[in-house]
Amino acid sequence: MAEIYRDPAEIAGFLERWVRDRLNDACAAGAVLGLSGGVDSSALAALLRRVCGRDCMLAVIMPCHSMPVDEEDARLVAGALDIPVEKIDLTGVYDAFVREAESSHGELSAMAKANIKPRLRMTTLYAVAQSKNYLVFGGGNRDELMFGYFTKHGDSGVDALPFGDLLKGEVFALARYLGVPDRIVDKPPTAGLWEGQTDEREMGVTYDDLDRYLATGEAAPETAERIESAMARSAHKRSMPKIAEIPKK
Repeated sequence: MAEIYRDPAEIAGFLERWVRDRLNDACAAGAVLGLSGGVDSSALAALLRRVCGRDCMLAVIMPCHSMPVDEEDARLVAGALDIPVEKIDLTGVYDAFVREAESSHGELSAMAKANIKPRLRMTTLYAVAQSKNYLVFGGGNRDELMFGYFTKHGDSGVDALPFGDLLKGEVFALARYLGVPDRIVDKPPTAGLWEGQTDEREMGVTYDDLDRYLATGEAAPETAERIESAMARSAHKRSMPKIAEIPKK
């Protein structure tokens, strides 16, 4: 697998310049991100720490019926990287939102309720960012963006995605290079939806297989079919809303 991955030092150098350019283009004073305790947001926090320093960035922990270990891991990262961190608990907001919606609409589906959480986090990050003249950065990587393993207008609702061209294996390597604690890099990637949930089990494909297919087009027939099907179903997530263009007379 190593032959499909780019050098983490070169990636880090390029992304530092890229992030700095995005901040300068927007005349932004700094950067904000959601810190989940996972490898993607942790690597992003490490990258932003290099570019912004600790005085011009903020990591936000946003529990919402989350497992306690998620906050523990996020605080481990914040301490190891020496970055400022705030906690905004969205559990009460989420409960009130669901209660109000279901009192008028009726029962929401399990997936609809699950997707409320990242959308509340997106709203929270933008409220914080706008108050500080910061940009919102997201940790979405190429695997999850192409497979559609993200919430539309949730974790994809950001100003910039530095890792959008990185394979998952490259994110792991970058995280190690940037000094993210081994405990974070070594744990199975998970969205934290429930105890024991993992990304790979949810997608039905391993990150190794997804990396190789995106890099080379090679995969077992059933794996390739699953990936192509997911990419087709999620194409709308990667596009701006369609605009009805009125024909010119």
